[in-house]
Amino acid sequence: MSDDPRPRFRNPFRYQPPVLDRTVTTTADDAVPAPLRVTAAYAWRLLVIAGLIALFIWLVMLLKLLVIPLLVGILITALLWPAFQLMLRARFPRWLAIAVTVLGALGVVTGLFWLVIWQVRTQLPDVQAKTTDAIQQVRTFLLDGPLHLTEAQIDGYIQQGMGLLNEQADLLLNGALAVTGTAAHIVTGALLSLFILICLLADGAGIWRWTLKLFPRMARPAADAAARNGWATVVDYARTQMFVAAIDAVGIGVGAALLGVPMPIPVAVLVFLGSFVPIVGAVVTGAVAVFLALVYNGPVIGMLMLGVVLLVQQLEGHILQPILMGSAVKVHPLAVVLVVAGGAMIAGIPGALFAVPLAAFVNVAAVTIGSGAWRTGREPAPEDLIWSTVPRERQRRNR
Repeated sequence: MSDDPRPRFRNPFRYQPPVLDRTVTTTADDAVPAPLRVTAAYAWRLLVIAGLIALFIWLVMLLKLLVIPLLVGILITALLWPAFQLMLRARFPRWLAIAVTVLGALGVVTGLFWLVIWQVRTQLPDVQAKTTDAIQQVRTFLLDGPLHLTEAQIDGYIQQGMGLLNEQADLLLNGALAVTGTAAHIVTGALLSLFILICLLADGAGIWRWTLKLFPRMARPAADAAARNGWATVVDYARTQMFVAAIDAVGIGVGAALLGVPMPIPVAVLVFLGSFVPIVGAVVTGAVAVFLALVYNGPVIGMLMLGVVLLVQQLEGHILQPILMGSAVKVHPLAVVLVVAGGAMIAGIPGALFAVPLAAFVNVAAVTIGSGAWRTGREPAPEDLIWSTVPRERQRRNR
């Protein structure tokens, strides 16, 4: 460096190269707009999540002979859990509470099936004779009525209808066999579900404590709180769904008995079982009662039976579902319809049966972790779980 104290002046006419800032580096990512980078980051993360979900569904379908009995056992446990806990609070020995719960459930199921078989054996010949007469009356109307169809046309339509029914029956049977397997698989699954039910009642807390050890130590408190809140929601769902199904079955069964429709008890049992598939189960099984009334009792009783089914469905749709099921499941009705349809597309009837409780469990568990409710040990805030038209500001003021 020079010691000359005189200032140096630059010639303005002389070319001066630009001074580059060596601290700033330019990369390929800097050339991509920020919104595109954010979109790409979301995209690959969503692809990873979708891949994990697809892998999980594939494993479930591969192990369906184990997964379906497991889910059935868990759902039955949730259904019997309130009665089991009531006996434990009454100082029943655990082994006695388990025996009463399991044997009581088996007794109720056996009694219902015995009633169904008894009434079917009693009234089936009469129903067959009435059905033959109704078919003959319809055939006479088609021949002599305003349509003036010929015998060949009627026979052709009947053959087409029978062919369509056979195709649908084969499709339904193949779908059922694809999910449940053979009769031996069904029996094995039923026994496995019973064993799972007994194990969960006997040592469900111990099984969960062992399962909790599979999570990282730091994540165990959040996982424990989320699972407990989710289990409470599944118990509420099972109890409420049984109540709703019982009301549907009693309403349609009593209406069928008062109108003289044959086999009201099998119809009521069918409606009760079908009601566990939300939205569509009770509608499909109620159509069986309308069909029996139409064939056996004629169009007037058939229309009255249709009115009874519609009345029960309106009671369920406008009172029971919004008030009871809405607070129990904590899932928007649109989400219920979508998960039921998606579950049916993926796994048929079992998928439609388990879709809503799984969605309710996942919803409550995710909100418990996301909202931080696991730190307080309380359930998530209602406005975070239940869809409502009331603004959140008003909900917070009312709390």
